[in-house]
Amino acid sequence: MTDDELLELFRATETDRVERKENNSHPDRIRQAICAFANDLPNHQQPGVVFVGQRDDRTCAGLAIDDRLLQVLAGYRTEVLPFPTMLVRRVSLDGCDVAAIIVEPSDNPPAKFDGRVWIRVGPRRAIATVEEERRLVEKRRWGALPFDAHGLRGATLDDLDLRRFQVEFLPAVVSPEALQQNHRTTDDQLRALRLVDQRGTPTVTAILVIGLEPRRWLPGAYIQFLRVAGTQLTDPLIDQRELGGTVVDQLRQIDDVCRLHIRRSAIVGGASRQESVDYPEEALRQLIRNAVLHRNYETTAAPVRVTWFDDRIEIQNPGGPYGQVTRATFGHPGVADYRNPTLAESLKALGFVERFGVGIAIARERLAANGNPPPDFTVEDAHVLATVRRRP
Repeated sequence: MTDDELLELFRATETDRVERKENNSHPDRIRQAICAFANDLPNHQQPGVVFVGQRDDRTCAGLAIDDRLLQVLAGYRTEVLPFPTMLVRRVSLDGCDVAAIIVEPSDNPPAKFDGRVWIRVGPRRAIATVEEERRLVEKRRWGALPFDAHGLRGATLDDLDLRRFQVEFLPAVVSPEALQQNHRTTDDQLRALRLVDQRGTPTVTAILVIGLEPRRWLPGAYIQFLRVAGTQLTDPLIDQRELGGTVVDQLRQIDDVCRLHIRRSAIVGGASRQESVDYPEEALRQLIRNAVLHRNYETTAAPVRVTWFDDRIEIQNPGGPYGQVTRATFGHPGVADYRNPTLAESLKALGFVERFGVGIAIARERLAANGNPPPDFTVEDAHVLATVRRRP
C-alpha cells in the first residue's frame, strides 16, 4: 500500500478494513484483527490495516514506535494459521507515528487464531458462523495454493481414518464452542480445515495427518533411521528402521527410537545423583520435526533420513530453502517460511510445534547447555543436512 492509501484509511471513520489500537497491551485482539483481515469475508480483495498507536477516536496515542515493537507485531503472523501475507511498517501520518500492520486477503481461508475463525462484521470483529465459514471456503483461490493443500487425484474419503479425525484431530484444532455446534457435517469440517479440496478429494495434508496409508500416495512420507557402529556408512549396522504411518505416528516413533539410543550415565559425587546424556533429547526432537515439516513432499520420493553414528547424528531433509529462507538466512532467528503451511498448522494444533521459527534456536540452546558443539548445517538447493556431534 502507498502512503496516500494508508493516510486515507488513517483518516477514515469506522470501516471493515481498519482497526485501531492505542498500544500493544492486548495482543490477542491484534491477532484476532489480523485473522479477520486475512479472511476478508466482505470480499474487498484489498488489504486490511491495523494501526497501532492510534485511538478509536482517530487521535494520536503518542506511542513510541521502535524496532522492538515492530518485531513483536511482525511475529504475530506465525500465530494466525494458515500464515497470512502481511507487512509491518513504521509510518508518520498527519504528524502521528504509528505501526501499520498491512494484511493481505488469504488465498486459503478460513484463517484461524486460537482455533477460531475471526471475521469483520462492519467495524467490529466476530467469530464466523457455519454459513460464514462455508462462504470463506468458497473463496479459496485453488490455483494459488501450496502443494500440501491440493487434492490427491484418485484419493477418496475411504482413504482417511475418519474416526481418528473425530477423536484426535478435531478436538485439537477446533475451539470447544465450535465443536458444540452439532449441525456441522463431516464434509463441512473437512472443508473448513483444508483437508479436502473443492471436489471433496482429500488433500496432501489430510493424507499425511489422518490417512490410512500415506506412503501409497506419497512414497517418501516416512523416516529412515540407521544406527551405525562406527563413523562411516560402510560400518556395520546396529539398528535399521522405516518409520511410517501418518506424520504424527512418525514423530512419535522417532521420539521413542532416539530415547532408546541416547546414552545415559550417572555422575558420581555431590549431594544428589545426576544423569549425563550424550545428546539432549529436545534438541534432536526440534531438528527432526523441522526436517519432517519442511521437507519436499511433491517432487521427491526420498525419506527424511536420521543416521546415528558413534560420533555424530546426521538429519537429512529432502527439501532445500524455501521462500524468504535462503542459504544466507537459514537458521537465523525470526526468519521463517513454510513450504507446507497447512501441514504446519495441523502439527502446531496437535502439539508437535510449540512456536514457529524457533526450532533451530531451541536446538542450539539445548546442545550448548548439555556441552555439545553447536549443530552444523549444510544447505543445498534440494536438501538440508543437520549434523549434531556427541558431547565430548
